[in-house]
Amino acid sequence: MSRVVSDAQSTDADFLYYSGNFCPYCTAVKRLFDSKGLTYLEINFDNEDPDLRYQVVSETGHRTVPVVIDNRGENPIFIGGFDETSKYLS
Repeated sequence: MSRVVSDAQSTDADFLYYSGNFCPYCTAVKRLFDSKGLTYLEINFDNEDPDLRYQVVSETGHRTVPVVIDNRGENPIFIGGFDETSKYLS
């Protein structure tokens, strides 16, 4: 099982996203979720195992933060970063 799927299945939150310290887009995606009344789990790359970032990049191909996963369906769906998530939720 992939790390992203494992993390998504570990929570009942609507969205899972990976973040980094000092990331304005990570703050913006939290505000977006809050404005839509959506729940989320944040996993900060800077506070976790250093290999986590490499695992997530390997699985998603997304190299910047945030890395957003829609966890509302039966299977987690990789959305992208802030711009993609904003379009996805509009």
